[in-house]
Amino acid sequence: MQDLRTLMPHSKADTKMDRKDKLFIINEVCEIKNCNKCIFFEAKKKQDLYMWLSNTPQGPSAKFLVQNIHTLAELKMTGNCLRGSRPLLSFDPTFDKEPHYALLKELFIQIFRKGCLSLQIFSTPQYHPKSQPFVDHVFTFTITDKRIWFRNYQIIEEDASLVEIGPRFVLNLIKIFQGSFGGPTLYENPYYQSPNMHRRLIRLSMAAKFREKQQVKEVQKIKKKETKMLIEDDPTETVFETPAEEKLMEVQLVKPEPKATLKDKRKPRKIERKRQKKLFRIEA
Repeated sequence: MQDLRTLMPHSKADTKMDRKDKLFIINEVCEIKNCNKCIFFEAKKKQDLYMWLSNTPQGPSAKFLVQNIHTLAELKMTGNCLRGSRPLLSFDPTFDKEPHYALLKELFIQIFRKGCLSLQIFSTPQYHPKSQPFVDHVFTFTITDKRIWFRNYQIIEEDASLVEIGPRFVLNLIKIFQGSFGGPTLYENPYYQSPNMHRRLIRLSMAAKFREKQQVKEVQKIKKKETKMLIEDDPTETVFETPAEEKLMEVQLVKPEPKATLKDKRKPRKIERKRQKKLFRIEA
């Protein structure tokens, strides 16, 4: 949110909303702030972020799930642009092929209306007091995998090449409503999968793997407990075996003589040395 406010110096922030308040209150806040475009961030479970884009107060409005968020502080890209400059908008050709994407494109490109001083989406209006008379960066909206990928690039003057600045995020469309923050549903994304369902499927897949391992262990235990099949004796197995010669066992009835142990020759010398040392100490 702070990165988008940096990119849009003309934006007007407001205090956080209470969870008990309904979204229609935002229309009143926009009327007080003299704004006709609104971006509202809705966080749930401290891990899911939703973004509303609304044309207040008549509508339409769109709700997105924000994924793969990378902030300016996290990316640390080499690109740079003048703060408050007006960007260009680059859209994927798919925006012109389907009607719901065309509606979103129209919601994005309203920034190019000359002389408009109201709060706009994703860029600074022309002739705005806080704007700069330069165009040095471009916002790209690309559709891939049924999602809208947002990127911000710097336009280098020398060779017109692009260097990414940031931030970057992915918008997964959920619904488009006729009114502002509500009303009849104009479009519902059939490919959308809620984060709760996604996490549930991951848990189910992990549980299935665990159950599979347990079943394999049980099968192995059952195989070990099963009695092995007895194989019948083959009568031809001992055909080529030759009996070994039997050796007579000799039993000794007399106790064997003990082996002679050699005495240590050094032992008497050690005893003599100790005796001499003892006498020497007594004389001293």
